[in-house]
Amino acid sequence: MSLHFPRHYTVEEARALLPDVRKWFAEIEVLQQQLSQLDLRIGSLSSSGDDVGGESVNTSIKTQAKLHGILKEFESRSIQIKDLGRGLIDFPALRNGKEILLCWEKDEDDIEFWHDLDSGYPGREPL
Repeated sequence: MSLHFPRHYTVEEARALLPDVRKWFAEIEVLQQQLSQLDLRIGSLSSSGDDVGGESVNTSIKTQAKLHGILKEFESRSIQIKDLGRGLIDFPALRNGKEILLCWEKDEDDIEFWHDLDSGYPGREPL
C-alpha cells in the first residue's frame, strides 16, 4: 500500500496538538489584521506618489515572515490547512489500515470527525 503522507496521527496525538494549533490560529488572525492595515497604508502612500519604502514596508516584510513561520509549523508536522479563514485543518491518520484525515475547525472543542482523502469536508463522519 502506497501512503500519501509521511506522518500519521492518532486521535490522541492530534488532540494533544490542539492547544498549539489554537494559539497559531490566534496569532495568524492578528498578523493578517496587521498586514491588512499595512497594505492600506502602503497603498495610500503609493497612490499619493510618496516613497513606500521605510518603516511600513519593513514592518510588512517582518509580519509576513512571522506569518510564514507559523504556517511552517503546520507544514513541518504534516498538518494540512484546508481553509485558513475558517481555521479548517486535517491531520493525516490511519483507520483500519487506510489513510484518512482527522478533520477539525477552530470553533470546535475537540477533534470529532474524519473523512477519506477524496470526500473532504462534506464527507465528514463522526469518529
